[in-house]
Amino acid sequence: MTSLDLLNPGASARLVSIGGDRAFRCRLMELGLLPGTLVRLIRRVDVGGVLEVEVRGCRLSVRHGEARQLAVEPG
Repeated sequence: MTSLDLLNPGASARLVSIGGDRAFRCRLMELGLLPGTLVRLIRRVDVGGVLEVEVRGCRLSVRHGEARQLAVEPG
């Protein structure tokens, strides 16, 4: 198991758990990031430390620090 921020662009993984405070977890779940969901890292944007991910056919931007709190396993 690893965190989302360590994936290489183009890699897919299954979300295992979401860390952080309750409001953070709830917001990500509202966006479709639920345990068991397949997530694909599209690209890293160095300016601002943002990751672009694809979840359920939609693209989301997640901060690097937030992505560290998302545990994933190869999927």
